[in-house]
Amino acid sequence: MKAEQAKKAEFVRTAEKLRTQLANIEKDKNGHLYNRRSDSRVEYSILEELEHKMTVNRKTEKTKILQQLSKIRNNVKKLQQQLKDVKHTSEFVDKLKEMMEEIENAINAFKEEQRQTYEQLLKDEKTAVNELSVFEKKVELWVLSSSTTEKVLKLPSARISVGKTLENHLPEEVVEFERFLQRTGGRQGGWDDYDHQNFLKVWTKHKGKLSYMDEALEYLCGRTKEEVEQHDKWYREYLILQERKKESIKKWKEKQQQEKEGNLKKKEKSERMLKKEWLQHEEAQKQKAEEERKRQQAAIEAWKKQKAIAFAMEQASQLKLEEEKEKKQLKERQRQCHMKLLLERYTLQKKEKEELEKLEKEKREEAEKEERKRTAAAEITKFQERDLHKLQMKIQQKQVKEAEKQDKEQRLAKLREKVHVRAARDPSRLLQPTRGWEERSKAPSPAAPPPLHLPRRYGGGRGAAGSRRGASPLSALPAAPRPRRAVPAWRRGL
Repeated sequence: MKAEQAKKAEFVRTAEKLRTQLANIEKDKNGHLYNRRSDSRVEYSILEELEHKMTVNRKTEKTKILQQLSKIRNNVKKLQQQLKDVKHTSEFVDKLKEMMEEIENAINAFKEEQRQTYEQLLKDEKTAVNELSVFEKKVELWVLSSSTTEKVLKLPSARISVGKTLENHLPEEVVEFERFLQRTGGRQGGWDDYDHQNFLKVWTKHKGKLSYMDEALEYLCGRTKEEVEQHDKWYREYLILQERKKESIKKWKEKQQQEKEGNLKKKEKSERMLKKEWLQHEEAQKQKAEEERKRQQAAIEAWKKQKAIAFAMEQASQLKLEEEKEKKQLKERQRQCHMKLLLERYTLQKKEKEELEKLEKEKREEAEKEERKRTAAAEITKFQERDLHKLQMKIQQKQVKEAEKQDKEQRLAKLREKVHVRAARDPSRLLQPTRGWEERSKAPSPAAPPPLHLPRRYGGGRGAAGSRRGASPLSALPAAPRPRRAVPAWRRGL
């Protein structure tokens, strides 16, 4: 279990790593393919169209695979639903068998299709790897040739050995062109870039005719006519050798293409041979399998005969056992019929007895019901008389309360008539002194006692000093009675 989990974790890590590498490679690729400022935009546009086509094909294939898997999953779910409700019938078994065969055929077809697809992808991958290796070798040769040329330019003493290296790896015209450049001072014939460009402009304008000489001398102030003629001679030889170089490279490419086609033909021939051998091997395998099948068929036939004999003997013994079983079953059925008759007779008697008991019970219940009705009628009469008596008592109590209430209202009315005040409006009373003010403004009577001075409740101030000197003789006198309000006339005697 742990080993499987470790394998799964390792697989997930590898998948994540490959996914990251793929994202980086696609990023670099898109940077080159979709760069509109690139010098090789025309070639990259072809690759862009090819990539778009392959992307569409991948999406279509993915959709197709998802549909196939969804169909297989739905069939498996249907089979699971059928297995939840199992029926012990031959039709149900045949239906399950048909569903299982359909699912198995779908899975096998899907596996076979994917196997063929993967085989084709492996072949394409192998072809691509071979082509890439060829291109890598070509690039290495180009790098080697360029590095060799640079060494030749930098080290004149090594021209002989480098020349041999170039002769070994490059066509003769290319070697001749490179030697010409080395001998004459590069792709400008020993001139600087400014003079060479002016020369090319005038030479191209006059298409290499001799009439360009005067105009060229005007542009090339520091050059003499002999130098211009010599540079013209060099440039014509340069063009001839460059054209030969292009033709040589073109022939070399055609030769490489022919070699590639020859290799492809050889490869196809070897594949045909391998396929033929594989078919022969398959035929031999089929013959061997056919012989093995015949041998197994003969063994099965012998086993079937032996099985048939054993089955016949078993059937005979089975028939004998079934006859004995039938006899036993007949005796058992007779016994069961006798017992059934006894049971029916007993059941009938029991049923009659139950019906009689039921009738007696119904009669008894009816009598009890009548007795309860009579008792209930007597009780109802007694309850009605009691309720009538209570109702009369309540009515009498209500009448007494009503009489008492009326008497109370009459007494209250008489009292209200006694205390009712009827005063006339006199606005001048607002400016007249009140009775209390008049009593206060009267002169005090000589018989009135002097005012009573009581000591303060709390010490401090003069009171504290007086308490130290001694209490006043008036403090021992009894307090004068406090005036109280007069009782109204209507409340006297109540």
